[in-house]
Amino acid sequence: MQSSFDNKQTHVAIIMDGNGRWACAQGLPRAAGHRAGIDALRQIVRAAPDQGIQTLSVYAFSAGNWQRPPQEVAALMRLFSEYLDSETEDLVRDGVRLSVIGRRDRLAPALVAEIERSEAATQFGDALNLRVAIDYSARQAILAAARALGPDATEAGLTCELAGDAGPVDLLIRTSGEQRLSDFMLWECAYAELYFTPKHWPDFAPADLAEALNAFRARSRTFGALPAEAA
Repeated sequence: MQSSFDNKQTHVAIIMDGNGRWACAQGLPRAAGHRAGIDALRQIVRAAPDQGIQTLSVYAFSAGNWQRPPQEVAALMRLFSEYLDSETEDLVRDGVRLSVIGRRDRLAPALVAEIERSEAATQFGDALNLRVAIDYSARQAILAAARALGPDATEAGLTCELAGDAGPVDLLIRTSGEQRLSDFMLWECAYAELYFTPKHWPDFAPADLAEALNAFRARSRTFGALPAEAA
């Protein structure tokens, strides 16, 4: 079985879906679901290195999410700010390097400044590479990378431009029962294994991450070649 999990270079991407549905099921406002989602992220980040994950990319806010009600968008932006303020010190302590991917020109300058401070403070973390996608669209990212590289663009060049040292995604997890990529890391997920769970994101725990990784390890990744036994 071919799997980059074996050399502990696993890149896991998660579409953190279902915060609002979780809140509605609990009779709570949607903002409470997003806050519970932050708590779930905190647990997953702490568990990831011990489960053999080197890079964790999470979808926090898509370019399309600007279409949501202004009060919900404002609540999400406050949560991002609170997360950076409360978690940066712990990320440094735990050796987690934070980077935020996506556009920044539509974010409030104060939030951009906080992002930059957190990225600078955590830049030497080597236990986990945590990539948080905010105002992110894979199609826009691919278009920007292609324009930056120009007519001499190559697959390797685009991969480097889009993923940096994170590399391609090995395992993509989506919570809350939906089974689509929703414009998340389309280039990097070309050969990713896909794992869908009906659990809403606030209920997704480290044990669920371990279950997803076990399913990933059980799959044969041939990248277009024949399996070893067939060859």
